[in-house]
Amino acid sequence: MKVLVTGGAGYIGSHVTELLIERGHQVVVYDNLVAGHRAAVHPHATFVHGDLLDQEQLTDLFASHTFDGVMHFASHILVGESMQNPWKYLRDNVAGTTNLLEAVASAHVRRFILSSTANLFDKPQHIPINEDEPLIPGSVYGETKFIAERMLMWMDKLYELKYCCLRYFNASGAHPKGHIGEDHYPETHLIPIVLQVALGQRDHLTIYGSDYNTPDGTCIRDYIHVLDLGEAHIMALEALADGRSRVYNLGSGSGYSVLEVVETARAVTGHPIPLQYGQRRSGDVDVLVADSSRIKQELGWSPKYDHLQRIVETAWNWHKNHPYGFGDRKK
Repeated sequence: MKVLVTGGAGYIGSHVTELLIERGHQVVVYDNLVAGHRAAVHPHATFVHGDLLDQEQLTDLFASHTFDGVMHFASHILVGESMQNPWKYLRDNVAGTTNLLEAVASAHVRRFILSSTANLFDKPQHIPINEDEPLIPGSVYGETKFIAERMLMWMDKLYELKYCCLRYFNASGAHPKGHIGEDHYPETHLIPIVLQVALGQRDHLTIYGSDYNTPDGTCIRDYIHVLDLGEAHIMALEALADGRSRVYNLGSGSGYSVLEVVETARAVTGHPIPLQYGQRRSGDVDVLVADSSRIKQELGWSPKYDHLQRIVETAWNWHKNHPYGFGDRKK
């Protein structure tokens, strides 16, 4: 297939692009490089520097290429920032997706994969979280993904576009070869922050809250390896050939506490990783873990990196060899 990957210069998008090319697909990456990195794009992918807010650019893109499917990763993704600057998210995420879907409909593309979020479930009634859990977005960011999912429902009805929404929490790890990995600035994700301490780029890790209702008092969260996510996206794209749209939750099923992540990182890096405890952050809950039973049963998806140590090992391999990421942004 010929696949358009929006946000393909970003963390998840670049790994998915690599997997697609390894399987013989043609890939066009469309990215404005606001958060992505040109060096992360596979050399065999066609790169187009463009913005989803520019309808003229999108028109030219779809006039120049005939796509069999679209994978949509391009998005602002910071939960906290979305609560402080809601208009940035409501404008860029929603308008960008709207422009993309209009172009997709005009070009009669029939397959669409949305990189969604488990932030659609603010305070879930059941853990692990399955697809039947009520959709109550936990942030403005989550709301933008909820709107995207609703738009796709109407696209199916009006244009017969078949879609799959993949909902997950914390993408983590890096490609085992160590040539691409996570590079955000500023960094907000736990595993890279812990590894920055091991690299001496931070003095310590601050853990927000130590009195949660968990075995060690720290929050339990879901971590899923970026390549396992990539496999799920590709399997979902292929499955749409049956003419049925679907949604799937992706996760480990059990999750790991903040202290478990720290202890694993200590073992992998050999660094003591000093800790400090701070106050709880508003909105944090004890446990957030997704249930992947449905995608396992229907598509046969099975994560290969289902142990925290393997996830941290691949992340450490990337970070220790690229302490400043791709080196294209001032740190």
